[in-house]
Amino acid sequence: MGEKTQNSKTAGFLYIVATPIGNLEDLTFRALRILGEVDAIACEDTRQTLKLLNKYNIKKALISYYQPRESQKIPVILDILRQGKSVALVSDSGTPGISDPGFRLIREALKAGIHIVPIPGPTALAAGLSASGLPTHRFLFIGFPPPKKTAQKKLLLSLHEEPATLIFYLPSRKIIDFLRLGLETLGDRRIVIAREITKVFEEFIRGRFAEILASVEKRHIKGEMTVLIQGKD
Repeated sequence: MGEKTQNSKTAGFLYIVATPIGNLEDLTFRALRILGEVDAIACEDTRQTLKLLNKYNIKKALISYYQPRESQKIPVILDILRQGKSVALVSDSGTPGISDPGFRLIREALKAGIHIVPIPGPTALAAGLSASGLPTHRFLFIGFPPPKKTAQKKLLLSLHEEPATLIFYLPSRKIIDFLRLGLETLGDRRIVIAREITKVFEEFIRGRFAEILASVEKRHIKGEMTVLIQGKD
């Protein structure tokens, strides 16, 4: 084996494995090998992970690990790792812990003396930023904004003077309200909506808040979106 995934009397290895955000061909060679070698895979949604594993003919024991049940599953995973076995942590897409479950398990594994090994790969924020045309030398990743409008407005107002490119994740059903609030609080800045990145209907919508809002209001766009906003000049 290329890495230490074999059983031993010492604590095992927890691999943080980034998986494709849409196109299943974006799985790295190293991630493919690790998923094939570990003793178990902890995944956010077993159905989503099975799609990836089936494509590459990988059969492994799966542990359902998602946010409402993290506290229940962490002891189970740690017990496997303490036996000297190896576990891969994956999310439905992208890099675990980046707006997905993972942080709590990693924190507890470190406390238990478990070896943590990152297996880097796709993440929507980096893919969106790289093709956005907005400044990339400094950026601030916020992830999903608060669900309530008052909290969103407070957050956006607090970012008014931030010079970094701002990056948010948003579902399509919330995009119009978010654009209206962004225009109100931040002014008519340049923004980019990266929709369905790496998937069949991938689309980058570039412009300023007002023109993009006018365009989106006339359409019924679907999918997960990465919204990038130019920082304060």
